[in-house]
Amino acid sequence: MAEPVVIWGAGAIGGTIGAFLRRAGHEVLFVDVVPEHVAAIREGRLHIEGPVADFMTGGPAVLPQDVRGRHRLVILAVKAHHTEAATRALAPHLAEDGAVVSCQNGLNELTIAEIVGRERTIGAFVNFYADYLAPGHLAYAKRGAVVVGELDGARTPRLEALHALLREFDEDAVLSGNVFGYLWGKAGYGAILKASALTNDTIADFIAAPERQLLIRRLVQEILAVAAAEGVDPLGFDGFDPIAFLRRDDAAIAACMQRMETFNRGSAKPRSGIWRDLAIRKRQTDVAAQLAPVRAAARRHGLATPIADALVRLIGEIERGERAIGPEAADALARVAAQH
Repeated sequence: MAEPVVIWGAGAIGGTIGAFLRRAGHEVLFVDVVPEHVAAIREGRLHIEGPVADFMTGGPAVLPQDVRGRHRLVILAVKAHHTEAATRALAPHLAEDGAVVSCQNGLNELTIAEIVGRERTIGAFVNFYADYLAPGHLAYAKRGAVVVGELDGARTPRLEALHALLREFDEDAVLSGNVFGYLWGKAGYGAILKASALTNDTIADFIAAPERQLLIRRLVQEILAVAAAEGVDPLGFDGFDPIAFLRRDDAAIAACMQRMETFNRGSAKPRSGIWRDLAIRKRQTDVAAQLAPVRAAARRHGLATPIADALVRLIGEIERGERAIGPEAADALARVAAQH
């Protein structure tokens, strides 16, 4: 029997990838903390719907405490703030020559590597749009960049095998020698999505709004300044051009904003997963966890991140019910940006 790919966290990202791999004939073991979701997958009721694909599949699925044996490939796809706990839970089930692939948002590879070792960690960057709607029900709204790379930039047989595997999910998946360039690029782009979740605007409307232009520009520049201090060359994707922001090139930034608006208007997922966590699921987001390594790196280099700090504070206030989602929350962040 073929060795299964373990999907640890079978929600929007992990569940969608795992469903495609199952449909392509691969052995997949789904691991998730929601019993109803696990039951639906086990019973063959994992429904992927949306303009990208619409199909039903399923397969072996268990709760984390019911995982047995040791496995060579684990795709970790939990929210950033669950990374440490999930990695510690999966570590006893990771083969000595195995690897954890971080298909998450954020710089979670750093946390994973601390627990299982850099040699057993593979970097990944994903920017496709998907949502968890209900147990066994995921929406795949728009394709986006999928990138994998070794942390040291090497091209290895295991990386080539992983790349081939992920091309069965998205034929345009990229094998990169600079995966941290993509992850830091996403840190800049993702900051826009985080800020948009302060309002009920769609991502496209937020990007297009004249009153948000200065906020977006300064927020992205603040994040990318940390990447530069880290010696990382951030890479663009799906219309986002980090170099335009780093160079403060007004014309290039304007063109980038137009491309990002167009990309997001073409999505069946109009708002971010962060907004969905706040407005629909009424649960804690992973904004603080995603920005934690960025802010920590900034402190190491003596850089201030007042806009990112304020963004974390404002999202926290919404999470705790101390502030409402709306333009006033974004205005509060814009005032901080205008001062720096």
